[in-house]
Amino acid sequence: MDPTDAVFSTDRHVPSSHLLLDQLPSYQSLLYRRKSNTSGSARRRGSGRVRQPSVISGKWLEQKTVHSGEELRPVRELPKSMEDKRQEKEQRLQQGGAPIGWGLWRLNVHRSLKRLKEDGMDLLSSLQLWRADVHLIEGMFGTGILSYFSFLRFLVLLNFIMFLLMFVFVMLPVIITSHTSLNITYSSTDVRECSVYPSSSRQGLVVFHQHITDLLSGTGFLEQTYLFYGYYRLEFIHSAFSYNLPLAYLLTTVLYLLLSLIWIVKRSASGFKRKLIQDEDRFQSFCNKIFAGWDFCITNENAARLKRSSLLYELKMDLEEERIKQKMANRTRSERCRIYTLRAAVNLFVVAVLISCFYCIYIATVFSQQKQAEEQSNFLLELMVEYLPSIVITLANFITPLIFNLIISFEDYSPAFEIRFTLMRCVFMRLASIGVLLFSLWSQITCGSSHCSCGYNHQRYPCWETHVGQEMYKLVIFDFLIIAAVTIFIEFPRKIIVNHCDCALAKWWGQQEFAIPQNVLEIVYGQTICWIGTFYCPLLPAINTVKYFLVFYLKKVSLMTNCRPATRPFRASSSNFFFLVVLLIGLALASVPVTVSIAEIPPSRACGPFVNYTSSWMVVPRVITLLPHSLSSVLMALASEACAVSLFVITCLGMFYVIALAGAHKRVIEQLRDQLAMEGRDKRFLIQKLCQAQQELFAGSPDRGCHGNQRDAGLYFVLETKA
Repeated sequence: MDPTDAVFSTDRHVPSSHLLLDQLPSYQSLLYRRKSNTSGSARRRGSGRVRQPSVISGKWLEQKTVHSGEELRPVRELPKSMEDKRQEKEQRLQQGGAPIGWGLWRLNVHRSLKRLKEDGMDLLSSLQLWRADVHLIEGMFGTGILSYFSFLRFLVLLNFIMFLLMFVFVMLPVIITSHTSLNITYSSTDVRECSVYPSSSRQGLVVFHQHITDLLSGTGFLEQTYLFYGYYRLEFIHSAFSYNLPLAYLLTTVLYLLLSLIWIVKRSASGFKRKLIQDEDRFQSFCNKIFAGWDFCITNENAARLKRSSLLYELKMDLEEERIKQKMANRTRSERCRIYTLRAAVNLFVVAVLISCFYCIYIATVFSQQKQAEEQSNFLLELMVEYLPSIVITLANFITPLIFNLIISFEDYSPAFEIRFTLMRCVFMRLASIGVLLFSLWSQITCGSSHCSCGYNHQRYPCWETHVGQEMYKLVIFDFLIIAAVTIFIEFPRKIIVNHCDCALAKWWGQQEFAIPQNVLEIVYGQTICWIGTFYCPLLPAINTVKYFLVFYLKKVSLMTNCRPATRPFRASSSNFFFLVVLLIGLALASVPVTVSIAEIPPSRACGPFVNYTSSWMVVPRVITLLPHSLSSVLMALASEACAVSLFVITCLGMFYVIALAGAHKRVIEQLRDQLAMEGRDKRFLIQKLCQAQQELFAGSPDRGCHGNQRDAGLYFVLETKA
C-alpha cells in the first residue's frame, strides 16, 4: 500500500478522506452551529428528508467546481505561462470560431479605444505637477512623507481651480468692460452718507517704506484694485446679453465651496473605506506590520534605518497599548477616580489656556483696529500695529502645541491616542483662533445695541468687506513669511550646529525632524483662511497658489538638507484620511462666517456689487422674480419649507441605508476573518495528522521527523490534493 493512503485509510468501507475531513475544526464548528437549527428546520419541512451537512457539499466541493470550470475563466486569469496562454487562446478561437465581419470590427474598435485611453492616461500622468520631485521624495523617504507633499499638491490644484472660477465669472467681465464701450449699470443708493468711500491712495510724494507697508497690508494703492471686494461696484453689463455681476459673484462663492466639498469627499472616500475595514484584531495587526509593513519604495540607507526604527516603534506602541489596556482592566475604583480627576484637572487647564489665547487674540484685534485709524509716524510701529493680530495668532499656535505635548503625558492615555488627541487639540486651537479673529472684527463692524443708519459702522469701515479681505490677506502673507523664516533662520542653522559642534547641548538638540502632522496643520490653517477670504479678496486663491508653490520647494529643500523623518511618526496608513478630515473641518469652519456675512450682515453701501441689496443673498429672490412665472414658481417651491423637510427626510433615509449597508459589510468582513482563522486551524490540524502519520510510518528511522524535506512535501501535497 502507498504510505500516503495510510493517512486516510482507517476503514475500508468508508472513504478515508471523509473520516479525516470530518474531524476538521471548521467542520466541527459547522456541526455545532447547525445543531440548534436542525430540529426547527425538520419541523418546518414536515416529513421531508433532512439533508445532513457534509463537508463535501461545502468548501471542498466548491474548490472542485472551481478547478473543473477552469477553462471557462478568461485566459489572462489562468495560472499559466505566456506560451501556454497563447496556445489556450488559439484553441478557444478554433473551437468557438474566430470573429469575422461586424464582430471583428467591434473587437478592433474596442482595442483601439482601450489603447487610446491608456495612452491618454499616460500623457496625463506625465503632465502631473511635480511628478519627478514626488517620486524622488518617495524613493528617499517613503510613502509617509510622500503623503504630505501629495496633499500639498492637491491644495495647489484646488486653489488654482478656485482662482479660475473667480477670474472667469467675476474678474474677466469687469476687465472686459473697463476696455470696451459696453453699457454698464452702476449700483446706487439713496442714503448719501452711506455711499461715501474715501480714497485710501496717498497723494503727492510717498515715502518708499509706505509702499512696503501697502504691499504687506493690502492698503494704499492695492485697496482700489481687482484684489479686493470693494473694486467690483458695477451691477449689470449690457452687451448681447445682460450679465448680472452680483448674482455671478454670489454663485461663484457657493460654487467654489461646493467644489471643495465634493473634491475633498471624493478623495477621502478611499481612505474611509480602508478605515471602515481596518483590522481591529491585534494579532493580525502584528502580522501586517511584520510581514507587510516594509516600504519597498525606500532606497536611501538613512531612510531605511529610520523606517526600521519606526516599525519597531509602532510594535512597541502596540505592545504598550496592550499593556495599558490590561492595566485599565485591572484598575481599582480608587485608581479610576484618581485618573479621572487628574484628566478633568488637565482638561480644565487646557480650556484655561485656550480661553487665554482667544482673549489675547480678541484684545490684539481690537487694539489693532483702533490704532489703525490713527496716523503712525514710525514705519516699524505701523507695521507692528497692522500685523498685531497675526503675530498673536502665530505665537498662540506655536506655544500651545508645546504645552499640549507636555501635559498629555500626565493623562495616562495609550501612545496612539496621545498623538490623535494632541493633534485634535492643535487643530481646534488653529482653526478656532481664526473664528475669534472674525468675531473680533464682527464686533467692531456691527453697531451692536446702538443704532446705525447704514446698518454697520460706516464711520470706521466705509467698506467693511474690503477691510476683512485685508485681514485675511495679511494672515496669508504673514503665514508664508513665518514658514520661510523658520526654514531659513532656524532649520538651516540648526543643521550646521548639529553637524559641526560636538558639545552635549547640540547632540541633545539633534537634527530637525520632519513632523508630518504639524506641517499639514500649517497648510490646512492657510487653506481655511483662503476659503474665508476669497469672498472678500477674489485674488486670494491666486496668492495662495503661489504661496503653496513656493512652500513645496522650501519644504523639499529643507527635507533633503536639514530634516529627517520623525522617529515617532504618525501612522502612514491613516494619514491621508486624517489630513482630509482636518481639511473638511476647516471647510466647515470657513463656510460659517461666509454664510453669515452673505445672509445676515448688511453689505457696504459704498462699495461692492451688493450696494442695492439689504443682504447679499437678496439678489437671488430678486432674480427669481424676474424669471417667467412658471419657472419662478418652481424655484420658489424648491426653496419652500415643505421641499426642505422632504429633502431632509430623503437624506436621512439615504444616510440610514448607507449606515445599514456599512454594518452589513462589516459583518461580512468579520465572517471572512473568522473563515480565514478557521482555515488556519484546519491547516494546523492537517499538519498534525501528517506528522502523526509520518511517526507511525517511519517509527524505526531516527532521522525522520516532522521537519520539511522532499518526501514530507510530497505527502503534504498529496494530503492537500485528496482534501
